[in-house]
Amino acid sequence: MPSGLPEVETQLDDLNIADPKLWDGAAFWPLLQKMRAECPVHYCSDSSYGPYWSLTRYEDIMAVETNHEIFSSASKHGGVIIHDDIAFHIGPYVLEGLITMDPPRHEEQRKAVSGIVARPNLEHFSKIIRERTCAVLDSLSVDEVFDWVPTVSIELTTQMLATLFDIPFEDRHKLTRWSNVATSEPGLGVVATQEERVREIKECLFYFTKLWRERRTNESGFDLVSMLSQNPATEKMHPMNFLGNVLVLIVGGNDTTRNTMSGAIRAFHENPDQWRKLKDDRTLMENAVSEIIRWQTPIAHMRRTALDDTQISGKIIKKGDKVVMWYASGNRDETIFSNSEAFDIERKNARRHLSFGMGIHRCMGRRLAELQVKILLEEMMQRWDRIELAGTPDHIRSNFVNGYSRMPVRIIP
Repeated sequence: MPSGLPEVETQLDDLNIADPKLWDGAAFWPLLQKMRAECPVHYCSDSSYGPYWSLTRYEDIMAVETNHEIFSSASKHGGVIIHDDIAFHIGPYVLEGLITMDPPRHEEQRKAVSGIVARPNLEHFSKIIRERTCAVLDSLSVDEVFDWVPTVSIELTTQMLATLFDIPFEDRHKLTRWSNVATSEPGLGVVATQEERVREIKECLFYFTKLWRERRTNESGFDLVSMLSQNPATEKMHPMNFLGNVLVLIVGGNDTTRNTMSGAIRAFHENPDQWRKLKDDRTLMENAVSEIIRWQTPIAHMRRTALDDTQISGKIIKKGDKVVMWYASGNRDETIFSNSEAFDIERKNARRHLSFGMGIHRCMGRRLAELQVKILLEEMMQRWDRIELAGTPDHIRSNFVNGYSRMPVRIIP
């Protein structure tokens, strides 16, 4: 076993790496490392999610990510998360968004909204992000321990989401709640039952349907709802398709950025030499952001369904099999990232990380997410020596979102 993680004695034959108990902390890291070394294409025959394959090596994940002809993301086959009920039904209709579609519908619906995060718009957003980041950081107390997650990470990402959807600022925390509900399993800390989950997601549908109706004829609107309501490819969507796209955009704009912002605090706390290196050489900033995203891996997995019999690294995958790509493992693959457990802001290939996905479903808002993290780090450096952990962070109880529900910190002036 390579250095950096404790050895584990778990037998892989009976391992269910998706067990949420393994993801409530850091127990999954050495298990993923063991799987990469001993059984990189691993079959779990019995779990609460049914049988599934796990891919833990970078190249196998890439092979599936870039082959949508064989490996489907579509809701009708189960969608993109290991627990099928994420593609839940309201009546006879299944939830589907652009990420849970195969071509050609995927490209048509993605194109309807991708313009909002086009490079020319990033300069405009940059000014807004910096202004808001400064306001949030200037409101923090240097004399008290506080929780970084709601105070900074959630606040900044939710403000950006409110801008992208053009909703009243006082409603912005609804977006965080709906994101948490959409990506969580009932009983793991957000909602107790599937019925509660569906009820809250219906509230999201009602809220955004009202906006849809208001903006269908407002041709000057430059927000995600206006784009969906006026584009020929999406203007006649079924409500469950509209809801699916709204949730995809909320989750995409929330979880990756927010948990990277929190992961950055932990990474630099545990590696203070890297913080000093970055303060001394700001030209390392963009690479540092990529390394934070690789090291944290805020989205732990994505799932596909095989549309035909095929092979992955010699293993026979049957038509209909569930295939789970563990980004958290691919981003620590020692054959791609040397000394992969280390946090190294000078890592030459940090941008090769899998955290934004690859292929046709690569995160369209990745540049905006990187920009938000970059500005946060820059403004922190302008104000204080550093920020350090003041206690053990609490992890989100999820095998999908790899992040933090609580992170006590203190500012060192």
